[in-house]
Amino acid sequence: MKIKNVEVWQEELKFTEPYTIAYETYSSSINIYVRIETNLGLSGFGCAAPDFHVTGETPETVYKTITEVLIPNLINNDPCRYIYLIEKLKKLSPKNPSALAAVDIALYDFLGKYAHLPVWKLLGGYRKKIATSVTIGIKSLRETMEDAEEYIKAGATILKLKGGLDVDADIEKLYKLREKYGRKLRLRFDANQGYSVDEALRFIKLQEDFIRLELLEQPVSSLNSRLFGKVTERSTIPIMADESILNLADAFHMVKHNFTDMINIKLMKTGGITEAMHINSVARAADIDVMTGCMDESALGIAAGLHFALSRPNVLYADLDSHFGLVNDPAAGIVKYKDGYLYPSSDDGFGWNGP
Repeated sequence: MKIKNVEVWQEELKFTEPYTIAYETYSSSINIYVRIETNLGLSGFGCAAPDFHVTGETPETVYKTITEVLIPNLINNDPCRYIYLIEKLKKLSPKNPSALAAVDIALYDFLGKYAHLPVWKLLGGYRKKIATSVTIGIKSLRETMEDAEEYIKAGATILKLKGGLDVDADIEKLYKLREKYGRKLRLRFDANQGYSVDEALRFIKLQEDFIRLELLEQPVSSLNSRLFGKVTERSTIPIMADESILNLADAFHMVKHNFTDMINIKLMKTGGITEAMHINSVARAADIDVMTGCMDESALGIAAGLHFALSRPNVLYADLDSHFGLVNDPAAGIVKYKDGYLYPSSDDGFGWNGP
């Protein structure tokens, strides 16, 4: 069996409304799709969602990397030797994780179709569903409360607020949410590197008595892991590393020095499912819980993250919601959302056969 052809194309996916985080406002996301076709007639599909602020990639660099570097080293190779292929491609393109993720996801999609299994079962099938948070970007208090009401009516049980620009404004929103919805609503907060150490510690102190967050994600810059560790050491709630962990070495460093309580694994940061499983093993060895997160992937990327999460016992948290706000997602429908939980497709692979 051989890979006989690889197609690449990109789509600009529009959000129903722009959303803002600590360092950027987004109104759309460009996803780069990959189709790996074999001589058996079976194909695997993957996608990349580059974010320059996180991985240093742009849609242009991802497209160029896939077409000029990755594809020539895929053609005429056996797709079942996926570890061999991924290791080879990592060496050729070590600084393009979302480009690697697109190929990695496509290879797993093919393997699922070849084995006539959904990928989550192929990887071990530990659980059948997982609860996901729904994210609210940086908005006014009124808009935040309106969005929260809409999401909760639609079944959300976990909300994650974005912030990091103003401690007092962030705390006020969380306070009002807790006041209105009580303890049944699980609350998470993501500062996206926006706070200083002092601001992060003040934020943690202010939320202690009443808000009681489930976790605080990436409160300070990823550029200084020791400062991150200072926040973790003095925090009364779990601190999660996101932008601080782009690869296996980062995970080992943060865990070895007890700089973080939790890890957010995103396939677009790590280069796909293969590397995500290695990072997850480091976390499990250190008895650290894991969340599977997302960037701005279509439902195809979300499905890949979901299938990975369902396969691993210590992936206890999910933040897989970027597809909710897309109006022209070609892979829409391959992930189901009901009563706060995500469910995978029961079809082979990730359940998508292309546009």
